[in-house]
Amino acid sequence: MVKVIRKIKKSDSENYIKFLGTAGARFVMIKQLRASGGLWVSYKGTNVIVDPGPGSIVRCSASKPKLDPTTLDGIILTHKHLDHSNDINVMIEAMTEGGFKKRGTVFVPADALEIEPVILPHTKSFPDRIIYLKEGEEYSIENIRFATPKRHLHTVETYGLKFLFDKISVSLIADTRYFEGIEDYYKSDIVIINLVFYEPRPGIDHLNFEEAKQIIRNINPSMAILTHFGMSMLKHKPHELAEELKANTGINVVAAYDGMKLVIP
Repeated sequence: MVKVIRKIKKSDSENYIKFLGTAGARFVMIKQLRASGGLWVSYKGTNVIVDPGPGSIVRCSASKPKLDPTTLDGIILTHKHLDHSNDINVMIEAMTEGGFKKRGTVFVPADALEIEPVILPHTKSFPDRIIYLKEGEEYSIENIRFATPKRHLHTVETYGLKFLFDKISVSLIADTRYFEGIEDYYKSDIVIINLVFYEPRPGIDHLNFEEAKQIIRNINPSMAILTHFGMSMLKHKPHELAEELKANTGINVVAAYDGMKLVIP
């Protein structure tokens, strides 16, 4: 059974996803009302960080127990916006121990390198590989497999992720405008949803609360986790909204908090 817990037993600590931050949109990030460190995925000794935004390296150091970025095997960017990519060069430096150990794989959309690149020229040569993400492809980093089911509707090239662990699948619906069929692409045991807005904001490519509710109903996962909150979501208290969704759908819905760990069996 998958559990969300505040403290990890030593026997459970090998396989987990840790939320190094749950901030979404500019002002929650700028004010650091929630941290913006991304997701740390650890599975069978393989460590990957997803979307290392501002302060990611600090959140690793402040984590209990601490997370050591020099143990990273890979870095994944869903897209290049600063709240997702600001610390990518820091993490490349850490993963490769300042570039002295050429190792690790970095996965990014093509525009993160080819159009207004977010990876600096001097760190670009540090990893073993830099791989461009593409729609409908599957990738692996040591013991972690993941897919990019669909290119999202966002202002830059953006992909959601679907992690394919041995016993369960975990999807991350990254920043996007709602589109028909999104639920089919991210059917999984656990779904993590970037939920910036409480109410619709026409012309802005992010999901809102009602759309998240529809997605959760249609996917019907064993657990849904809300994260990446904007100001309007914080105003309406994500943990209360999660309880509302849980009552309305009968699905275990959780509002992520900074430092939360999701144990993967």
